Amino acid sequence: MPVYYFDIEDEHGAFQPDSVGQTLGDRKAARREAITSLLPMAADALPNAEGYAIKVTVRDDNRRAILFATLCLDTRWIA
Repeated sequence: MPVYYFDIEDEHGAFQPDSVGQTLGDRKAARREAITSLLPMAADALPNAEGYAIKVTVRDDNRRAILFATLCLDTRWIA
């Protein structure tokens, strides 16, 4: 089974490369993992944030980027 790597980057440019990777069945499983990994990371920041963005870059076992998954929040008072 292929290994996929999940690099994390926040809105401030803080970058956490994944040097270990995860063995997953296919690209669809890697996509699911990227999306579900965004939720708990964002949950810590969202309650106090006016805006927030975090990105996961998925790389394949050749270390090529194959998917970007980004979660963004923008809140504004309108009245």
